[in-house]
Amino acid sequence: MNAVPDDVITPEDPPTTKEGWRRFVDYQPEPPTMLTAEQLVALDRRQRAAHDEARRDYHAELPLVHTPTIRQLLGTGRLLVQLNRRQVSARRGLILSGASGTGKTTALMQLGRTHERAVRRRHPDSRHRLPVAYVTVPPAATAKMLAVEFARFYGLEFSTRANMPDIVNAVCATAANTGVELVLVDEIHNLNLATRAGAEVSDQLKYFAERLPATFVYSGIDVEDEGLFAGVRGRQIAGRFTLIASTPFAYGTTEQRTAWRSLIATLEAMLRLHQHSPGALAALDEYLYRRSSGMIGSLSQLVRGAAILAIEDGTEQITRELLDLVPVDFAAEKAARPTPPRQRKRRNAKTAAATA
Repeated sequence: MNAVPDDVITPEDPPTTKEGWRRFVDYQPEPPTMLTAEQLVALDRRQRAAHDEARRDYHAELPLVHTPTIRQLLGTGRLLVQLNRRQVSARRGLILSGASGTGKTTALMQLGRTHERAVRRRHPDSRHRLPVAYVTVPPAATAKMLAVEFARFYGLEFSTRANMPDIVNAVCATAANTGVELVLVDEIHNLNLATRAGAEVSDQLKYFAERLPATFVYSGIDVEDEGLFAGVRGRQIAGRFTLIASTPFAYGTTEQRTAWRSLIATLEAMLRLHQHSPGALAALDEYLYRRSSGMIGSLSQLVRGAAILAIEDGTEQITRELLDLVPVDFAAEKAARPTPPRQRKRRNAKTAAATA
């Protein structure tokens, strides 16, 4: 079996493990080299297949675009890390909240990646450092399940009989010894403060935040509407965390449409298609907005999917016809459907006579 290169992300090492997280931080995909018409003709069948395969892989994971949400999260996150650095307790945190498909997980992981790379530049000889921890809240989580998620990130193994204090103490000792500064907790909407288990998970997170010298950043779907700020525990969270809304792009004003076109133009500049004309994708901005409802995830799927289809059918350019073939998520598809006009009920003869 061939060894997996250190800079390749694999399903076996998700970013919720320290090995997977390091691969994610290290990973920097290089765009394929674009060949001239003469160079393309000179390729034999195997070389052309390899060239096309490399471009399909590239478009499948098109590089990140810095959206306004990502820029806001990066700026606020960096500031809070510095503000919390000398705090002994009551450190301030961040919550990223919004609808599904607005790029929350992407933004959260980009914050962690940016911070870890900055730490590596400051400490180039300290490869044992793990300045960022990334975990997700499991569905129907208990406090022990959350503690095990933290332990799994650090590669700590415990028997099913292990008690909570042992797990928590081992996690905190390992995190402190490896220089944790930023803790990212995704899928926070799985935490339900209205239940006993959810309240205990919230208390466990608070305990970790008190024990670890780190800034905590949560991300979840519409958490302000799901009771995260309700009750005594919710008020305590609201008093310590700044909320950043992750929203779809808007298209109503000239400024909003310009921002949307700029996003599309940035994606278009990353394409590696031999016959695609610059500006052709940006010219479809209204269509793309209608198909995606302004969701960055849906837009990315449309562009990446159409690019792959353009390579496969040999047209080498994105057209509306190809975009029509790319499916999007149900939420975007539903929002794109025209709402049928409401029919006014006809009054029958008896009703008309009665009101006459």
